[in-house]
Amino acid sequence: MTMRMYADRKEWDLEDIEVRLNQQHVHHMDCEECESDEGYVHIIEKRIKLSGNLDYAQRKRLIEIGEKCPVNKTLLNEIKINTILE
Repeated sequence: MTMRMYADRKEWDLEDIEVRLNQQHVHHMDCEECESDEGYVHIIEKRIKLSGNLDYAQRKRLIEIGEKCPVNKTLLNEIKINTILE
């Protein structure tokens, strides 16, 4: 949604965006690039396909914009869940 709004505002020829996610749950010791030193880590692989008449710079910029979307930011920050029984 964030990439679509940006492309529309710039009047770029973005025809379609396809995003596919793959999630793995691995032990921290099996993840060389992870910061966690205990427990398990969720690894999300994100594949993005941009369709339309876009040059390399436009595609690169759309990916940068996508990294700034609210959902992406939420997933990159620490998440704490407080459960309240009512």
